[in-house]
Amino acid sequence: MTAQMTQFPTLVEDIAGWSVEELARDYGTPLFVYDAAKIVERINDLDEFDTVRYAQKANSNLAILDLVRRHGVAVDAVSAGEIHRALAAGYRAGPGEPSEIVYTADIFDRESLDLVVTHEIPVNCGSPDMIDQLGQRAPGREITLRINPGFGHGHSQKTNTGGQQSKHGIWHEQIDDCLQRAARYDLTISGLHMHIGSGTDLEHLSQVCGAMEKIAAVVGPTITSISAGGGLSVPYRDGDEPVDISGYTKLWNATRQQLAEQFGHAVSLEIEPGRFLAAESGSLIAEIRAIKTMGNNLFYLADAGFNNLARPILYGAYHPMAICRAEREQRSEVGGQGQQVVVGGPLCESGDIFTQEEGGFVCSRELPAAAVGDFLVIGCAGAYGAVMGSNYNSKPLAAEVLLENGKAHLVRARQSFEDIIRGETIPPQ
Repeated sequence: MTAQMTQFPTLVEDIAGWSVEELARDYGTPLFVYDAAKIVERINDLDEFDTVRYAQKANSNLAILDLVRRHGVAVDAVSAGEIHRALAAGYRAGPGEPSEIVYTADIFDRESLDLVVTHEIPVNCGSPDMIDQLGQRAPGREITLRINPGFGHGHSQKTNTGGQQSKHGIWHEQIDDCLQRAARYDLTISGLHMHIGSGTDLEHLSQVCGAMEKIAAVVGPTITSISAGGGLSVPYRDGDEPVDISGYTKLWNATRQQLAEQFGHAVSLEIEPGRFLAAESGSLIAEIRAIKTMGNNLFYLADAGFNNLARPILYGAYHPMAICRAEREQRSEVGGQGQQVVVGGPLCESGDIFTQEEGGFVCSRELPAAAVGDFLVIGCAGAYGAVMGSNYNSKPLAAEVLLENGKAHLVRARQSFEDIIRGETIPPQ
């Protein structure tokens, strides 16, 4: 089975059957719109895994968490705030088979440690110190370990989560030390997690599976589950190949079966998608507010910037784009031909360009001719979009809308100016 690619034309009128112009009129711009059906489709693509655990860092809106929970997906939390979000979305704390919430991180801050102890939330330890800190507060529990196998992979060095330049996980040569630490507090290591970065291909994945088998053999038969981590690729460009889920599953099933035979008991298989579930569901709608020529470059400048979608400035990430032409009595100012344009936002920052490559190199994109008042639709924006939003230039966080079962639900109101300055004070003079 291979995930089906989302086709993204450059001239659109609707998102999942909903008029772009009406959405913009009803909720304003910039606006994130999520298609619930696409998220459910991606969940169903992973039905061969025993547990699908959503990495909510990709999109932690409560409505998204509630949606995936209703479709049988467990959740991963990487902070105290994400634990609170999972609880608010209806997930139950405490151990279970599988546990509904797992805390995965490289450190405990004081609040997160208090929460996992109080709520008995299972912990996936990414640093040896976490074993000691949890053991001192809650001896006798089960833990899992996130292992850095010594190599990584990613579409950007900034998304590579393996190897000695990555801060993530427990170094593969420190397993004996971790076993000693766990024994000191009567902690049972019941699972292993291994994630080397985003966009992992099958060649790298086979290396991960081999590393998992090697580490599991060192830990021994207390292992009852293994996690394939995340990193499933998403097609952003025309011609990108969708991930081969069957090949992915086949490799991990072989590893699981090998360990089950070795240990003499069943070993469950978990996967932890974030971007894979959320990215294709999301679109960012912005209004084009200026069109201007700078030398040989034609610019479309919209009211959304990297304060709304930071992936291009962070990683040089590519997002598909389309134009939605607003209805007007006169359309003579817009021709029918496509043209090379640079697409940017409103921020007082030279890097506020959506059409850029890693390293900040500005490039152009062929898009239909447009006029001020038309709409820019940025696709595959459901992951690492709104969650990375900021108030840079005192811009409000964008509104978010979920399309589900024929209805549009406002699942996050646009910030007001009062929201932005809440908590700020001027000292008495």
